[in-house]
Amino acid sequence: MKPQMFVAVLFATSLYWLYRLYEPYLLSITIALLLAISTASVQRYLEVLFNSKTLATIISSMLLAMMFFAPLGYFLTSFTLQLNSIDPQEFKKVEVFIQNIVHNAPEYLLFIKPYVGEFVDNIDINSLTKTLFAFAAKIGSYSAVFVKNAFLVVVFYFFAQYYGSSIVAFLKRVVHISVNEADILAQELSSVMSVVFYSIIVNAMFQGALFGIAVSFMGYNGLLFGIMYGFASLLPVVGGFLMWFPFMVYEFSIGDTSNAIFIAAYSIVVISIVADTFIKPLIIKEINARLLEDDDTRLNELVIFFSIIAGLTTFGFWGMILGPAITAFFFTVLKLFEARSDALV
Repeated sequence: MKPQMFVAVLFATSLYWLYRLYEPYLLSITIALLLAISTASVQRYLEVLFNSKTLATIISSMLLAMMFFAPLGYFLTSFTLQLNSIDPQEFKKVEVFIQNIVHNAPEYLLFIKPYVGEFVDNIDINSLTKTLFAFAAKIGSYSAVFVKNAFLVVVFYFFAQYYGSSIVAFLKRVVHISVNEADILAQELSSVMSVVFYSIIVNAMFQGALFGIAVSFMGYNGLLFGIMYGFASLLPVVGGFLMWFPFMVYEFSIGDTSNAIFIAAYSIVVISIVADTFIKPLIIKEINARLLEDDDTRLNELVIFFSIIAGLTTFGFWGMILGPAITAFFFTVLKLFEARSDALV
């Protein structure tokens, strides 16, 4: 066996077992690497500010941890307290309201009565309450999984930031591409991921603030429901609906028609149409323009927007990072092919 073949077999074997070893952590490692790429400029700023790579890495990791855990911790604490303070009679009001709608439906809605009438009549408020608490418990279990994954992401993020420059330098020596091509690949991916990272944060905060301010005027905990809406806004199409629709139904059930109409109209027009459809791409475009001075490195804001939606649909929560990264990597590889083709001409 030739020495080169022997080394190739050893490499393939080690790569296989390395994959088996770290398979449970591959998603967390990938997300951590992409977040490190996204916040590389922040890391460099902190290193210059404190003149210490270790201190800068600790601070950037703590900031990332706060971004994950602070809103989630507040949400779980407040949500639990709110759940324990719910009066079962409030559910009864909602049940009576829904039954009245179904049994006294206008003529143009009579076609749905056979489908939902029996279902509504069989609603048991006690079983509904148990279902709600079971749902809350499921949220708690999902949150526990999210906390575990987020903790792993923060740990890997620390190592990615601390050893990132050394890893990149090593890969440049090992991978047989020119230094210029390696720089293009790193710059393109870093640029797009920075835009995506900051766009996601700004949009979630913006839409969450809009919803939180609205419900706070209705007497609800604006901070809690603003955080919930911010996370829900990451879900394409149905995210906002899952937040404002229960508010509307509850306000109707207690007889506050004006609040019910307000929260529905406000959420649909101001948040879903104006903020999400029109302002969100503009925010991405503005961040794109401010972070990327070179037009050649910019990825169209609509491409970024739809890659976030596709990522969330395909991969779940972490897809908002993976979707744009995969898209940016594809376009970067195309640019490398284009550069090589031009060099051969």
